[in-house]
Amino acid sequence: MLPLLTVATNADWLDQLGTNLHTFLLSLFSREEFGLNQLLGSLSKTLGWVDLVLALALLVGAYFLSSRLLGKMPAEDGKPHFLRHIGRRIAWPLLMLLGGALALGGWFAFFGATAVWLRLLVMAARWMILIRVVLAVFHSAIPANRFSERMESSLAAALWGAFLLWASGIDDLILAWLRGLQFSVGSARLSLYTVLTGLLWVGVMLVGAMWLSRYIDARLKGSTRLDPNLQIVLSKLTRSLLLVLSVLIALPLVGIDLTVLSVFGGALGVGLGFGLQKIASNYVSGFIILGDRSVRPGDRLTVNGFTGYVTQITSRFVVLRSGNGQEALIPNETFITSTVINESYTGKSLWQSLDVQVAYHTDLTQAIEILQEAAAAQERVKTDPPPKAYLIDFADNGINLRLGFWVRDPENGFLGLSSAILLTVWRRFNEEGIEFPFPQREVRILNQDLSPDAAALLKAGYQAQGDTASDEFANANPDPAEPSESQEDSQS
Repeated sequence: MLPLLTVATNADWLDQLGTNLHTFLLSLFSREEFGLNQLLGSLSKTLGWVDLVLALALLVGAYFLSSRLLGKMPAEDGKPHFLRHIGRRIAWPLLMLLGGALALGGWFAFFGATAVWLRLLVMAARWMILIRVVLAVFHSAIPANRFSERMESSLAAALWGAFLLWASGIDDLILAWLRGLQFSVGSARLSLYTVLTGLLWVGVMLVGAMWLSRYIDARLKGSTRLDPNLQIVLSKLTRSLLLVLSVLIALPLVGIDLTVLSVFGGALGVGLGFGLQKIASNYVSGFIILGDRSVRPGDRLTVNGFTGYVTQITSRFVVLRSGNGQEALIPNETFITSTVINESYTGKSLWQSLDVQVAYHTDLTQAIEILQEAAAAQERVKTDPPPKAYLIDFADNGINLRLGFWVRDPENGFLGLSSAILLTVWRRFNEEGIEFPFPQREVRILNQDLSPDAAALLKAGYQAQGDTASDEFANANPDPAEPSESQEDSQS
C-alpha cells in the first residue's frame, strides 16, 4: 500500500503543479487594464519602486543581451530567410517576456503581492512580439519601396495605438459607439464596426495571401525543371486565386453576405467598359504572351526601335533593358497588336560580323585564316558553326574582308568581344607583315613650264588672295618680261 500511496501523492502534486502553472500562464496572457491612478498608486510604496526598477532593468538588460546575441550571428547574404528575419525582430521582446515571466514567478513566491510594472512589462512584451511578427509578414508580403515603408510605419503606429486603448479599457466604449452607427447597402444592414472589422480581416487575409504567393513564387523560380514562362504563369495564377479566395473567406468571417459584392461587381463592370479596358487588355495579353511563349525572360527584342533584353514580365508590362542600362516598359498589349523582332526566338546565339581592310599585295588566304583563328580563340564564340571570313569588296584603298561568328551569350554584350578579336587580328597581322591600308592620293602637275600669259594670270590670282602669296609666286616664277638682277649686271 505504501508505494501506491506514494504514487498517488506524487500524481496529486503533479496535478496541482500543472493547475497552478496553467493558471499562471492564463494570467500571464490574459487581458489586464492599467489605469494611470493604479500605476501612480503603486509608487506610493517602496515595493512599487522596486517593481518599477526591476521592470526597467529587465527592459534594458533584454535589449543589450539581444544586441550581443544578434551581433554574434552570421550576417545575412542577400535576401534574409523569413524565419530568421522574424527571429531577429522578436529577439528583444521575447527575452523581455521570458525575463518578466520569471521575475513575476519569483515576485509571487517571495512577496505574494501584485507586481503592476512587471505585469505591464509582460503585456507590452507579448504585444510587441505580435506587432513585430505582423510587420515581418507585411514586410515579406509587400515589395520593398517607399510606399511599403510608410505603410509599415503607419501599421506599427496603429497597432501600438490599439494596445494603449486595449490596456486602458477605452476600447469597449469605442466598439460600442461603432456598433451603433448603422447604414444600408442594398438589402443588407451594416454597422461601421462590421465594415471596419471586415476591412481589417480582408487586409489580414490579403497580406497573408500575398506572403504565401511570394513564397510559392520563390519556390517556382528555384525549380530548374519548369519552363520560365510556365513559372510566371503559375505564379500569376496562384497569386490571383489566393487574392480572390482571401476576400471570399474574410467577408463571411465578419458576417457580411457575399451578395453585397454584386453592387461592387456592377461598378467594376462599368469601370472595365470605360476606363479600365486597357488595364484589363494588358493583363489578359500578359497571359497570352506567356502561354504561347512568344516572349520569354532573357530574349533579345526590338520594339518600336528600342532593342534590349527581357528582364521582367509583369501583369501590365514587359521590362526591356538595353546594353547601356536604359530600361523601357512595354505594355503587354503591344506584343499582341504590333510587330516585335525577337532575335532569340528559336535560339539564344546571335550572329555578329567585323569588317577589316587589307592592302592589295596581301596574301588573302593567310589573312582569312588569321581572322577565323582570332574569332575561334574566344570562349564566347561558338565553334559549331565555326567562324567564317569572306572577301566582300575591292575598294579604292584596299581589299575589304568580313569576319562572321556566332556569340554564345549575347546578353553579356558585344563590344568587349569585338575588341578582343580585333586586338588579336592586329597582333597577328603585324607578326605576318600584313598591312592595313590607309587612304593615298597621287597628285600630278601637268604643263609645269607655263607660258607668260598663264604665269601673269596666276600671279594676278595670287595678288587677289594676298601680298604674301603674290611674293612667293613671284619668287618662284619670275616675270620673263622683267629682267633679273643678273641680267641687269650683264647688260651694264
